[in-house]
Amino acid sequence: MNATSAAKTLVIAEKPSVALDIVRALTPVAGKFDKHDDHYENERYIVTSAVGHLLEIAAPEAYEVKRGKWSFAHLPVIPPYFELKPLDKTKGRLQAIVKLARRKDVAELVNACDAGREGELIFRLIEQYAGGTDKGGQPKPLGKPVKRLWLQSMTPQAIREAFEHLRSDEQMRPLADAARSRSEADWLVGINGTRAMTAFNSRDGGFFLTTVGRVQTPTLALVVQREEQIRRFRARDYWEVHATFAAQAGSYAGRWFDPAWRKPTGDDADAELRPERLWDAAQARAIADAVRGQPASVTEESKPATQACGLLYDLTTLQREANARYGFSAKTTLALAQALYEKHKVLTYPRTDARALPSDYLGPVRATLRALADSDLPHLAPHARKALDNDWVRPTKRMFDDAKVSDHFAIIPTGQLPQGLSDAEQKLYDLVVRRFIAVFFPAAQFLVTTRITRVACAGGVEHHFKTEGRVLVDAGWMAVYGREAAADVEGAQAGDKGQPLVPVQPGETVRTEEATVQERQTRPPARYTEATLLAAMESAGKRVEDEELRLAMADKGLGTPATRAAIIEGLLEEKYLVREGRELVPTPKAFQLMTLLRGLGVEELTRPELTGEWEYKLAQIERRELSREAFMRDIAAMTERIVHKAKSFDRDSVPGDYATLQAPCPQCGGIVKENYRRYACTGPDGNGPGCGFSFGKAPGGRILAPDEAEALLRQHRLGPLEGFRSKMGRPFTAELLLKPDGDGQWKLGFDFGDDATSGPEGGEAVDVAALPPLGPCPKCGSPVVALGNQYVCTRAVPTAQQPQPACDFRSATTILQQPVAPEQMAKLLREGHTDWLEGFVSNRTRRRFKARLVWDASAGKVGFEFEPRDSTARHRAAATRARRRAG
Repeated sequence: MNATSAAKTLVIAEKPSVALDIVRALTPVAGKFDKHDDHYENERYIVTSAVGHLLEIAAPEAYEVKRGKWSFAHLPVIPPYFELKPLDKTKGRLQAIVKLARRKDVAELVNACDAGREGELIFRLIEQYAGGTDKGGQPKPLGKPVKRLWLQSMTPQAIREAFEHLRSDEQMRPLADAARSRSEADWLVGINGTRAMTAFNSRDGGFFLTTVGRVQTPTLALVVQREEQIRRFRARDYWEVHATFAAQAGSYAGRWFDPAWRKPTGDDADAELRPERLWDAAQARAIADAVRGQPASVTEESKPATQACGLLYDLTTLQREANARYGFSAKTTLALAQALYEKHKVLTYPRTDARALPSDYLGPVRATLRALADSDLPHLAPHARKALDNDWVRPTKRMFDDAKVSDHFAIIPTGQLPQGLSDAEQKLYDLVVRRFIAVFFPAAQFLVTTRITRVACAGGVEHHFKTEGRVLVDAGWMAVYGREAAADVEGAQAGDKGQPLVPVQPGETVRTEEATVQERQTRPPARYTEATLLAAMESAGKRVEDEELRLAMADKGLGTPATRAAIIEGLLEEKYLVREGRELVPTPKAFQLMTLLRGLGVEELTRPELTGEWEYKLAQIERRELSREAFMRDIAAMTERIVHKAKSFDRDSVPGDYATLQAPCPQCGGIVKENYRRYACTGPDGNGPGCGFSFGKAPGGRILAPDEAEALLRQHRLGPLEGFRSKMGRPFTAELLLKPDGDGQWKLGFDFGDDATSGPEGGEAVDVAALPPLGPCPKCGSPVVALGNQYVCTRAVPTAQQPQPACDFRSATTILQQPVAPEQMAKLLREGHTDWLEGFVSNRTRRRFKARLVWDASAGKVGFEFEPRDSTARHRAAATRARRRAG
């Protein structure tokens, strides 16, 4: 233990790398440290570290609510105090720190966790856990004084200066109170909200998990609201007139516009109006006919313009760009950045919301650029050398500003050169390094030309056409990005901003060579991608109307850079969202949750104002303007209100925007409508009680979307579908069937496809010899036949000669709503694959897709094969990748 009689100070950092930085900074002034398994130690200091959060809060056992007891009878859960629960994967690290904290020769503790609310919480929970509990289970104080190391920069000098100016425990108490309050409030709202909504949705039986959270649910609301806008959108036709003009130096394109157009204002203003759009095809054709072949006069104005490089990356902007450029998910980008930081040590700490560097960081920046300039990285070294040779690295406020640095500074390279990076790691590393170098380069310079061509027509009518050119004069920082940036300028289409223009002499008359009418349609709002959703989460505060709350959220948004990826992944894991390419699409479960929260009157859980209100009050706690006790009383009251509203809801159905299905009721032919819980017959006029036919919207905990219910009503069969859960919570796959019972009442049921194993009489032997064989079993060579709703090997069912099945080959006659005809199964057995079939419907996205069924010998089952991508597109993509690598 190396304990001595001299009192020592235990320094607890948040991460091992920071602990090592502290040791290196203290060694010149405090002496050499001995390295142990979990800490460093000398005569004055013991330095150790957590690895992020080591503990989580939990209700005392008496207040814990098990899943099987998720009923309103046990809600709300508002315990008098919170116990701490070690995280399983870091128990060893926690025990090592606790052992050090309890050492008799440790006289004081220094909190060296990250400078901010979360860093404060990590340390305070460790300190509390080290103190233990009394006989009643309540925490006891550790009883050792605490001081705070507040670091904004990790240079050795900055660390030593921070040790000379340690903050007192009293100074840090308000921040600690705010940190604990935020953590406990999130627990109370998340646990009670989730269990109240789950209890409400499980009233009719089963277990329908419905999670909510202060950040998760408003984030989901953003995606659902966008999807609602898309569904309400109705495309409108409009027309544009494009002309080609012949000048002495060549031809150029222009687009008609109305010079008298003004952007409409007001709440009911039509957002689709544009000066170049015509809403009457006849008018557009008349303009084209009038200008074709006519002379025209030209005026133009050229202005210089500059474009500065973007700021250094914080985590959110890095995740957004990596998603837009490479399709990386936010989770993937964070994992890559973390590996580049921890494993390869080539990037600084990635979980940051700052895009600037400390004012004293000019020296390390220059050292990093020198390392890059001297490296063997041909796509980066020349640019780093150019920045140094031209003395462009200067302490500007745009990049070196303590006021813009929060818990951490921007993500930059460390100066240690990479080795053995994966392809994805190399892409992300290059992204960060290019931005790091480019920010020191001058702004790119353009010449922007706006040309107006006036065509005089019969009757004194004059039509105006606009052409805009943007020519790159000096690439500046864009040179660091090579061809990628140049393509953004040179690759524009005719009539767009971006193409260089052929010159026109002053006073020259040009001729309208051609005029064409192009029919277009308005487009709905784009679905969120991870890049755009991260941006929306970051800027959520801008949509808050209350000025104080908006200011409180100004630098916060929904979640933090470190948690936003986990929030999105959580929504995907809970099946609230699905990925469709790069788009994020809300599921029926997401729409049902929004309907429920709106209908119950607890919409505060869907709005970013809740985060704004909390941030405002937490800031008051940090300024000692509000007590922790008062804040937690408000949270408890809000929790009780949410549970009460769910518990006391007494209407037949939650109000909402529900679908009317086109398929008729199978029992009486009446109109079937959706309500919160069911699809139900409403009689021939759609307004009555109907014949009594209905089926639940969430059989087995899987919500049926209106289009799925429509298909089920028409075909009386749907699936096989995934995503069902048994009463024990186990997932299963099955088909849904609608069929009449013995009394003629149509009922919904599951078909597990087990007819082939049990036989039509529930387990009796089957005479398969009388059934026509389709081909040899790919597993054992015996004949395969059609039996019930499956194709099965004759040795896979009980027969008089073979009571016990000896093979397990079987394949459904309908797969993902695509019927598999006997001749297709015969082809699969004969050739190893079916024809290309176009009727498959994805369980995940509900979109149709084309594939063929193949026998996968390695997996021992039937699988999918998809058509290869167009070779031209493949070659084009490969060429693009090659150009980027060359750049």
